[in-house]
Amino acid sequence: MSWPTESELNAIKEAVSKMTGRDTEEVRVVVAPYRICPLGAHIDHQGGAVSAMTINKGILLGFVPSGDTQVQLRSAQFEGEVCFRVDEIQHPIGLANKNGTAKDKSIWGTYARGALYALQMSKKNLKQGIVGCISGSDGLDSSGLSSSAAVGVAYLLALEHANELTVSATENIEYDRLIENGYLGLRNGILDQSAILLSSYGCLTYMDCKTMDHKLVQGPELEKPFRILLAFSGLRQALTTNPGYNLRVAECQEAAKILLTASGNSELAPTLCNVEHAVYEAHKHELKPVLARRAEHYFSENMRVTKGLEAWATGNLEEFGKLISASGLSSIENYECGAEPLIQLYKILLKAPGVYGARFSGAGFRGCCLAFVDAEKAAEAASYVKDEYEKVQPEFAKKLNGGKPVLICEAGDSARVI
Repeated sequence: MSWPTESELNAIKEAVSKMTGRDTEEVRVVVAPYRICPLGAHIDHQGGAVSAMTINKGILLGFVPSGDTQVQLRSAQFEGEVCFRVDEIQHPIGLANKNGTAKDKSIWGTYARGALYALQMSKKNLKQGIVGCISGSDGLDSSGLSSSAAVGVAYLLALEHANELTVSATENIEYDRLIENGYLGLRNGILDQSAILLSSYGCLTYMDCKTMDHKLVQGPELEKPFRILLAFSGLRQALTTNPGYNLRVAECQEAAKILLTASGNSELAPTLCNVEHAVYEAHKHELKPVLARRAEHYFSENMRVTKGLEAWATGNLEEFGKLISASGLSSIENYECGAEPLIQLYKILLKAPGVYGARFSGAGFRGCCLAFVDAEKAAEAASYVKDEYEKVQPEFAKKLNGGKPVLICEAGDSARVI
């Protein structure tokens, strides 16, 4: 595996060693990769089918057990230090703020407290904290790559390892959902943490978000290897402060409620996974235009996931790429996400040499676009995208602050402690 490199591992171990006075050999490192979602965009929160894989970039969390209940954390990217105890009862952010609880000055530590909250809610008995340092991959804006889920997973794995808890990947998917849904108040689904915890190098991860069933689909040995392009927009907007994401979820639920009532199944939970495709076809005319577009995205995206698994398993990257691009178009037209810079990036990527397919990455309201590209043409494609994007969005291109505007990545592996 190309990530993490030996120098990256040594750097994070040295940072923890300086904090604690402990030998670097005692330091454990959580490797939590970022993820991409080739197909299955915006339907995990409706119990849809999704596909995902990790990339060779992500979060490293070096740590040692603290020997007491104290948690002490530093960041390679952010100022300050986060300190709390594992025997402190954590409450959801909204409730804590309402009750006048003092806010932590280091907002980057929120996910560490969220991890503790999730473990407490799951009746896990933590007796020991950690001393650690967390760092994200250099040279990229991680917006749209589920860096938040990677951070949450990293803290979970570190706290569990320090307390000698045996926890399955499926359990940790639920715990990370508790961080985001319960502690932070987001309404996103389980795609991100599932990809980070379940992926395997060389495989496409498939997950049914209604049943939690998952499988790894191995692709054949390809005559022409591929690479993953990440094209960054320079547009940043925190998910929790943008009403677009939660609004889309509510619209999907409203569409499901109308369709279920029309078919005599109003007792079922109002999520689109509970609506049969035949019911949708029979009653979609009863939906208002906005709700009809949300439902159309859900059902068409489910179909694209099914076809995409077949294309991946047979090594048909051309067909796989076409489906990814169709997903991107549906995200724009039916799910109606993506600010203008992201839409422009998407269109530029479709014209880049060697690109099989492209779409937004993440929620679509900020961050980056992804593309699958012929490995031999990856550098040429990256240069083309950089030049063309600077022409249409010079101001946003400047906001990348020296980071690479287009990154060439490879597939990654699952989160783990080394």
